[in-house]
Amino acid sequence: MLNKILVLLLFVFLFCAALPAWSYQPETSGTRSALPPPVIPYSVGVNIHFVTGHARDLDLIESAGFRFIRMDFRWAETERIKGVYDWSAYDELTANLERRRIRAIYILDYNNPLYTDRGVNFGPDDSADVAAYASWAAAAVRHFKGRHIVWEIWNEPNNRAFWKPHPDVNHYIALALSACKAIRKADPGATIIAPGAVRFQWSFLKPFLKSGVLRYIDGVSVHPYRGIHPPETVALQFRRLQKLVARYEPRGGNIPVISSEWGYTTYSKGVSYKTQADYLVRQQLFNLYCGVPLSIWYDWKNDGPNISVKGENRGVVTNNLKRKPSYFAIRTLTHELSGFHITRRYDTGDSADFVLTLMNAEGSSRIVGWTTGSAHTVRLPLSLLVLNHNPATITCVGEEGHLVTIKASDKSVSCRLTGAPEYLIP
Repeated sequence: MLNKILVLLLFVFLFCAALPAWSYQPETSGTRSALPPPVIPYSVGVNIHFVTGHARDLDLIESAGFRFIRMDFRWAETERIKGVYDWSAYDELTANLERRRIRAIYILDYNNPLYTDRGVNFGPDDSADVAAYASWAAAAVRHFKGRHIVWEIWNEPNNRAFWKPHPDVNHYIALALSACKAIRKADPGATIIAPGAVRFQWSFLKPFLKSGVLRYIDGVSVHPYRGIHPPETVALQFRRLQKLVARYEPRGGNIPVISSEWGYTTYSKGVSYKTQADYLVRQQLFNLYCGVPLSIWYDWKNDGPNISVKGENRGVVTNNLKRKPSYFAIRTLTHELSGFHITRRYDTGDSADFVLTLMNAEGSSRIVGWTTGSAHTVRLPLSLLVLNHNPATITCVGEEGHLVTIKASDKSVSCRLTGAPEYLIP
């Protein structure tokens, strides 16, 4: 297993060496899409499972620096009488988010008992059901027009749990095309992502990308779960998907890949609290480096108290809102790198090392570094930082916000790389 991981990380290094540096782009940049720029914290989001109330949750989410939430926007709960829509619960959530400067990804899901007798997790597969879904989706988008919401077409349609009796890419394509056309008619400026596919199932993704749906959407969303393997192992799959999108995209290859759900669980057979914190920050940074401008962590809150249940332990806080190390780690990231974008990866000579330089719109600079290998010390040239003079000391900020002052000498600074990202600040 160790050898397999080392081989994967070698491929990651070779892939990353060919990646271009990413620079700040205005949020709208003259295009239809209102996806965020690849700038922290606009790129940082988290999945939630509530609509009304939960002010304490929302306050903590805001304090951690999350700028997006992702939440189910359930058809069955908003259309209980055919053609009559009740948006009041989502009006409340949207207003609560806006007060905290947080944007929403609303997932247009699942089926509606008004139109099927098979159950809400059965994918619409007849024309009447598809047409009703599209009409509902258009009505939702029309109601929330101008609220800067990102709309996602279903959740994991290639997962048997959410598209019963079994996933069917052609049925999903019919649904997505119908919904996208109706949404574009309701609001030509709407921001749409799809398909929210779990992992990288190429037999599903390739037909979807070839179907013509890229004409209507603004981002290709996937859920790149890695089990317990580190975030950096996703590089080759991101690159392959980006190449496929560019091949089939009719507007010149501008549609980004979005990581709309992905996390690590701290249940008894999962990762430790410390590793979850490391992976959360590394996931966000590595995705940005790979050209993925928005990453949604799954999940905000543990679904329960049972440490032996995998699905109950994905949160950055416990089910009673006790903050886990992941909470402090993401808060440090969004605070220390607020307004910064990645400019390059510095080559330390070790392919396991990730030393990224960042810059903001004012020309200030930062360094963030970690390693996927054994902890070790490297010397980094001060030229990586934009400085008016060579300082005698550099501030090193640890993952939970702890500050250490380190001496600089010979136009360089010594930095110890571990699995936990640390920040060097002039």
